[in-house]
Amino acid sequence: MRFRVDSASAQAMWLCLFDGDTETRIAMEKSGDEFTAFVPGIGEGACYGYRADGPFDPDRGLWFDPAKLLMDPYAARINRPWQHVPRLALPRDAGFDTATLVPKAIVEMARPVERRPAMFRRGGLIYEINVRAFSMLHPDVPMEERGTLAALRHPAVIGHLQRLCVDAVELMPVTAWIDERHLPPLGLSNAWGYNPVTFMAMDPRLAPGGIADLALTVEALHRAGIGVVLDLVFNHTGESDRHGTTLSFRGLDNRAFYRHDAYAPGLLVNDTGCGNTIACDHPRVRSMILDALRHFVRHAGVDGFRFDLAPILGRATGGFDPQAETLRMIARDEWLADRVLIAEPWDIGPGGYALGRFGEPWLEWNDRCRDDIRRFWRGDGRAGDLATRLAGSFDILAGDETRSVNFIACHDGFTLADLTAYHHKHNEANREGNRDGHDENFSWNHGVEGATDDQAIAAARTGDIKALLVTLFASRGTIMLAAGDEFGRTQGGNNNAYAQDNETVWIDWLNRNRELEAFTASLAFLRRRFAALGNTARLTGMPNDDGIADVEWLGTDGAPLRPADWDNAELGCFAMVLATRDKAAPRIAFAFNRTGATARFQLRPSAEMEWLSWDRAAPFVETPPRSVSIVIEQAANAR
Repeated sequence: MRFRVDSASAQAMWLCLFDGDTETRIAMEKSGDEFTAFVPGIGEGACYGYRADGPFDPDRGLWFDPAKLLMDPYAARINRPWQHVPRLALPRDAGFDTATLVPKAIVEMARPVERRPAMFRRGGLIYEINVRAFSMLHPDVPMEERGTLAALRHPAVIGHLQRLCVDAVELMPVTAWIDERHLPPLGLSNAWGYNPVTFMAMDPRLAPGGIADLALTVEALHRAGIGVVLDLVFNHTGESDRHGTTLSFRGLDNRAFYRHDAYAPGLLVNDTGCGNTIACDHPRVRSMILDALRHFVRHAGVDGFRFDLAPILGRATGGFDPQAETLRMIARDEWLADRVLIAEPWDIGPGGYALGRFGEPWLEWNDRCRDDIRRFWRGDGRAGDLATRLAGSFDILAGDETRSVNFIACHDGFTLADLTAYHHKHNEANREGNRDGHDENFSWNHGVEGATDDQAIAAARTGDIKALLVTLFASRGTIMLAAGDEFGRTQGGNNNAYAQDNETVWIDWLNRNRELEAFTASLAFLRRRFAALGNTARLTGMPNDDGIADVEWLGTDGAPLRPADWDNAELGCFAMVLATRDKAAPRIAFAFNRTGATARFQLRPSAEMEWLSWDRAAPFVETPPRSVSIVIEQAANAR
């Protein structure tokens, strides 16, 4: 077995083999920036790590310490989860050996899976899942599978996803992570996983079988017609800032793996807000990122990736560059070119808000869509802004097809239900004095903060959730729903629940709102039935081959809205009418009413057609207060 690790600055490197608590060190040979060791007789299952030596001078960005056992950056499997212990951050002169505290890499020959085209296509429904939280309380999943990838293969889970017509699940990080150092003293732990140590090793809590667990889950979901997108973190690691731990990259070649201040080589750039920033423009790091992505495609068959704080991938000394070599190489790689690539298009560095700048083939999380939908229904947003988001946000995302990923809620921020029940965040359980998390959520509470026994308020909140859901499912572009939002999950107003690995984020399946769940499923079925709702092409307002305009924007009187109408901040009612290219049902209309009174829309049907509610006949479109009516144009004798 040949072992290899790269370091331009290390003076010596040892391969450390472990048999239980017994460690055997083997000096590695250096050639250029490469250290290698060949050890005959080593097979799958062997445990190992590295130790590196060289100067220890943090002011120059050098952190070599042979007392620190280091994880292989290319490890695909580790023998136990990471656990943060303060002693991991002791300086070299402390002489403390970390071997007993650091997980070991496991030699594993990953088996490639059959190569297939990516299953997910633009315009579909993505369902965001926190793997652990999703099934911890699921009554149908066996106890030993709860909180793991295996739970996603359970028939009850797959059946739920199919009822929602999910096109792809987006799995929040499944690679191994470590708690931020401030959490253990507070009795808290990381529940989201956005704090990796390396890029490929699966977290044993989620995938005790390593990459094979992921491959089995992908295969099961593919058989059900559901794609898999991995949410990956290539922007920072859990080694954190100067006061953090030395676990892998820092101890192997800190100056190569992380970005540093040009005038102070010991000062880490913090464009992520997590203490360090991966140097994605470094050739070695770029190769490692590409290798990690290929690994998940070749050995698990995943359909794509969502990139956390994606501008970091395109950062260099001059700032974010959408044509950066790392971004270009990902998009044109033979293993990745047909995968869906989704950017979270912001970080906290200079020029870090990059929505709309990634270009083809990247899809982008669209927070403008999120905020404009919220503000319209809260009452202080403009109908014109909502219409622009419904039409695909082409004012931001230029092109013939929209690259927008539309969402109202995700793992970060209020849940959909909390959006209508809390005016303020309630993050006290995070033990940071409620200072963490976004202060402005564009939320509203119907006059009572949080849970209430008032049935009228509860009904109003449910009505608003339904209106928000219809708006999302009517929007042009790829749409995303956070798991549990389809049946009213709550986090008690916590809008930054990353540290709540408990019932705060664990989905409560027993007490879910089944009526709301059925409503969401009906919306999903409707979107799948009518291809126009999943179409990502730019709307023109021009007639198609059947002589029907691809979109009409109408007032309650059925007349087209004029620019002056859209400029009216008080406009609370309008209809979006879409051509379906379905001769039996040529048009579908969404009538929006955010006012406190019922709105009657005079929508004129085509000859020998009538408007039918999606669930009942309707001679006219009567939209109750704060709701959206959906009507379908069908032959008059279709009832």
